[in-house]
Amino acid sequence: MRKTFIILASVFTLLSVVFSVLPLGTIAVLPIAIALLLSFLALQKSDADSKKLPKILLLIAAICLVAVIGKQLLVKEEVAKDAQFEQTIEKSKEEDKKELEELENLEGDLE
Repeated sequence: MRKTFIILASVFTLLSVVFSVLPLGTIAVLPIAIALLLSFLALQKSDADSKKLPKILLLIAAICLVAVIGKQLLVKEEVAKDAQFEQTIEKSKEEDKKELEELENLEGDLE
């Protein structure tokens, strides 16, 4: 049973690391919670001399949890308005209007 807990804890800890690095928000908490639970169960099932790996997995999952919570609290996601792009769009619209007016004048001259 201990080996099963360690294998599953390793898999979920790896998923926790990947999810905490990717910009997925708080969805990363789910594999982190599972990794913490499985690591804790593996730690409980281990003998006194074989608790090193479950402790490492528990520590990595806890660090991932702190990273995800810190990223949610400290990083503010906001969309900045790009004034230069807006000016380019307006300029492009004005040029398009002028071209359409020129085309209308050419059509009027041809008739």
